[in-house]
Amino acid sequence: MIPRCARLISQNTNSVFRTKDYHIRSSASDSLGTTTDPSVGRRILGGDNYGNSKVVLLHGLKDDSGKLNPCKGGVYVGKKYTWFRRNVKQIAFMLLLMVFLFLLDSLMVSLFASINLQRSSTSRNSSGPEEDRASYTHEERPTVHMYGRLLNLATGALAEKGFKQDSLNFWEEPYHQASKWKPCADKKYPTSPGKPAKSNGYIMVSANGGLNQQRVAICNAVSVASLLNATLVLPKFLYSNVWKDPSQFGDIYQEDYFMRILKDDIDVVKELPPHLKSLDIEAIGSLITDSDIVKEAKPDDYLSSVLPLLLEKKVVHFLGFGNRLGFDPLPPHLQRLRCKCNFHALKFVPKIQEVGSLLVKRIRKYYVATRQLDNQLLGDFAPRISSKQHNVSIGTSRYLALHLRFEEDMVAYSLCDFGGGENEKKELQAYREVHFPLLIERLRNSKPVYPVELRKLGRCPLTPEEAALVLAALGFKPETYIYLAGSHIYGGNSRMHPFTSLYPNLVTKETLLTPSELDPFRNFSSQLAALDFIACATSDVFAMTDSGSQLSSLVSGFRTYYGDGHAPTLRPNKKRLAAILAENRTIGWNTFEDRVRKMIEEGQRVRVRGSGRSIYRQPRCSECMCRSQ
Repeated sequence: MIPRCARLISQNTNSVFRTKDYHIRSSASDSLGTTTDPSVGRRILGGDNYGNSKVVLLHGLKDDSGKLNPCKGGVYVGKKYTWFRRNVKQIAFMLLLMVFLFLLDSLMVSLFASINLQRSSTSRNSSGPEEDRASYTHEERPTVHMYGRLLNLATGALAEKGFKQDSLNFWEEPYHQASKWKPCADKKYPTSPGKPAKSNGYIMVSANGGLNQQRVAICNAVSVASLLNATLVLPKFLYSNVWKDPSQFGDIYQEDYFMRILKDDIDVVKELPPHLKSLDIEAIGSLITDSDIVKEAKPDDYLSSVLPLLLEKKVVHFLGFGNRLGFDPLPPHLQRLRCKCNFHALKFVPKIQEVGSLLVKRIRKYYVATRQLDNQLLGDFAPRISSKQHNVSIGTSRYLALHLRFEEDMVAYSLCDFGGGENEKKELQAYREVHFPLLIERLRNSKPVYPVELRKLGRCPLTPEEAALVLAALGFKPETYIYLAGSHIYGGNSRMHPFTSLYPNLVTKETLLTPSELDPFRNFSSQLAALDFIACATSDVFAMTDSGSQLSSLVSGFRTYYGDGHAPTLRPNKKRLAAILAENRTIGWNTFEDRVRKMIEEGQRVRVRGSGRSIYRQPRCSECMCRSQ
């Protein structure tokens, strides 16, 4: 017969093992949720009592010499655990209920954070390969964290801020001088030369690239036509195997409106006259490629090399025309004409305006008072509300638009390390070998490039994780609605999870529009980009991660021109941010906030366009805008 004390020891030891086994299973279940706190399992089991109970049990089994005694203390232990044996079912039920509620809460948070990813994935799978370019979902990979400690600090800080009033307000322009600059590129000046009495010939332009590169090419072509006293044929867009978009000028912009706005400056026609249309442009030597005109050429380059040809042949064709006109030195009337084209003449077609208006309305819960930005971009589809309606709409939901430049081509070309391990390095190297053979050749013939040094120099694209940390440091709350432009993010969910864990209200055009509403734009990447342009330009705040991006530059310039000092743009300095993030292991959250905020505020200072700077991005100059005293 087994002694009673031995049976008691056996029963209680098994109870400890069962509790320990439950603790392990509970921790495994927790790993499926959103929390990373290793103490959660202990809290579910009642703090640290589990460890203490084991110590008490063993203490009761020791004799005075400190050795284990199989019987001494058995009566005490039996009394202690009699209540436990009687109530084990109720205790187990309560524990299971707590675990169930915890898992349910984690599941709901995960579902809410990923709902947009799932909807985007469904849309992509049903629409073919082109839609895949506009989705940030990808095959499942492990979540990548480069700044786990800072993310935990951000989570805690945002939870605390949720119950406090904003101390700093990045929803507004910080400098009142911004409101003193007003649009006036369409103003008539007595000194403007105007349209010549006789045209020297016709200029044809075939622009390459996507929507934003094409827009710059159009504006440059208008100025070149004026410089050469030429008639401009409505520009054509080259078909690209990359973009795979057959859209032409009239599919994106209103042709008649464009011609009417510029009629006092240059002649614009839809096609060549019959006697020139039949000519073989290349055969007669009138084809001009990018190799014939240097990048950011000066007016003298056109007057010396293009004008004689135009006068002789009466037609020239710029093939692949892009950034082929410099910003300085340029006569003021040509600079003004370029601004007039960009900010006034190029208006999206009604089809794009209508769906763009739908995007904005669905992000906002209420209408807002119509602004110049809305009128220019949405035309007749801009929301029209009375003052009475406006009073009802107090508390209008605001939204932030984010252009996150983390596409695979940009990530691969940067040569940076993004913490994805050897598999990611091999994948990006394979992509470079296929898509960037010239880069590979250059790397073979140059000194080694070290990713750490590239990051220090600010040459690495910001990851979604880094973008989320910047927004958190600026005080944007977790419930902020964020519109993601482009949305084809390298790494998909594995990269987006750190972002959506902080900001779950993330939307894209694919999640805001129904399949039938998107159907007319499928396989037309430039038209889809136009929708992003509208959503970004009309947002309450626009945040970019790469100031060199054409979309970011054009959108920020548009907001400067039409924003009336109430359209803030957040532009991080990647070099300064890299130095801040390099202290991830030691920096305190308050210090991180302070340094990030100072960096952003510095980028928001009201500056007049400097020499050689893009007039599309920085229109604050006498040729584009007028400053009130």
